Amino acid sequence: MEKLWNCPPAVEEAKASQKGLHWALEILIFLAVFAVCTFGEILLSLPVQMGLLLRDPDYQDALENGDILRIDEAVNRVVNSDTNMIISLFVTAAMIGIVFLFCRLIQKRTLSSLGFVRRGFAKEYAKGVCLGFAMFSAAAGICVLTGSLSFSYAPKGFSPAVFLLFTAGYMVQGMAEEVLCRGYFLVSVGRRYPMSAAVLFNSCAFAALHLLNPGISPLAVANLILFGIFASICFIRTENIWLVGAVHSVWNLVQGNVYGGNVSGMKTSCSIFSAAAADGREIFHGGEFGLEGGIAVTVVLLAAILLLLFWKHNNQRESAMEEV
Repeated sequence: MEKLWNCPPAVEEAKASQKGLHWALEILIFLAVFAVCTFGEILLSLPVQMGLLLRDPDYQDALENGDILRIDEAVNRVVNSDTNMIISLFVTAAMIGIVFLFCRLIQKRTLSSLGFVRRGFAKEYAKGVCLGFAMFSAAAGICVLTGSLSFSYAPKGFSPAVFLLFTAGYMVQGMAEEVLCRGYFLVSVGRRYPMSAAVLFNSCAFAALHLLNPGISPLAVANLILFGIFASICFIRTENIWLVGAVHSVWNLVQGNVYGGNVSGMKTSCSIFSAAAADGREIFHGGEFGLEGGIAVTVVLLAAILLLLFWKHNNQRESAMEEV
């Protein structure tokens, strides 16, 4: 098996710009960066959410009559609406911008050290789209074969325009989380510590970002860590962020807007298919959290990680490290 744990070009470039810090300090800085990203996203989304509420006649009526229960119901309706979910996807662009500014101004890093290489980026992204669709479809197929899920066409809840907005939104959101966890944190830790440690640290951090999601479970956390490991190895082996960013985006899109499942506990009404979960089969389909909380995803991720570990490819570091 080809050596995996050699530093990829992004880490080597980041090392040359600035030395790595102690792991505890790296974690504290990561938490601070994530907090700033979250605050930035809130600043962008809050005015739009308030606008949605103020346009809701039930909310206005409840507010005028001081009906706390109806106010709460109206807020929950807006928060859980497809419109608000799409907004929350697009505002993760703030995360990309903040992480880049931090890496550029504080860590003195370039876009290429975040994995944004120029050569072959479209081809890599296209590969990631196909891989993300195939991986999640395999997990859905396992659920069908075990009788834990069944799917039916759901034209009433599907809108092509809304689907396209979700597609664009997930392209932003999936890449944002990869920029934060792989492009920034994995590379930052790898400046001082072995790549195996960097993979473990950023995978656990990625899982921790989802701990407050609805329906979270021990198996869901384990699967999120596995996804982080898979994404980290993708980043290391391909030496760019395009492929894994596309995998992440399509994984989420297909999960919610094609197969009709919950995306890390979040539900949308705009889906091509409707998923019916069998009672007592939560171990496979993940229950309220969605397939990411079930063993079907565990099997797919473990298989994908093993394939990546044994995948042989021609290393072309010099051409891959051309900056954007």
